[in-house]
Amino acid sequence: MGEKGRLLALYLAHRGELVNYAQAIIGDRARAEDLVQEAWLRLDSALSRGGFEEPVGYLYRIVRNLAIDARRRLGREDRLLSGDAQDLTEVPSVRPDPEREALDRDELRLLAAAMAELPERTRIALEMHRLGGFKLKEIAARLGISVTSAHDIIAAGLAHCRRRVRPEK
Repeated sequence: MGEKGRLLALYLAHRGELVNYAQAIIGDRARAEDLVQEAWLRLDSALSRGGFEEPVGYLYRIVRNLAIDARRRLGREDRLLSGDAQDLTEVPSVRPDPEREALDRDELRLLAAAMAELPERTRIALEMHRLGGFKLKEIAARLGISVTSAHDIIAAGLAHCRRRVRPEK
């Protein structure tokens, strides 16, 4: 019998205990059986990556993690659907109201115009830092300037954009 056959025999020998273990965590026998089946699939998939020292312990850990994740997910669903919300049409939207969208669009238009007014080197440095997530050292190397200069031109670009987008502040 190969490694896969031994693991299958081990799984079948412990399946009932695993279902009971998952049921104790999640509180639902049918879901517990599904989780144990999912655990077997994950164990089988992990077999292709290498052997196990403690396959039973690993299987229990997979079942435990899956059961805890399922319990959390069910808890979130219950909280979402309980209370005043009778159906999903009553769940608050995460989308901003039309007025907020219009204000945000105007602000974005002003920001684009402010960015276009910047000198090319300042605009590139600001885009790299704020949009690209580059570090000052990387920006300085790309532009052939010192880190201090990169910091200064980014600060100047931010100040310019702030003045143009929100002049009252």
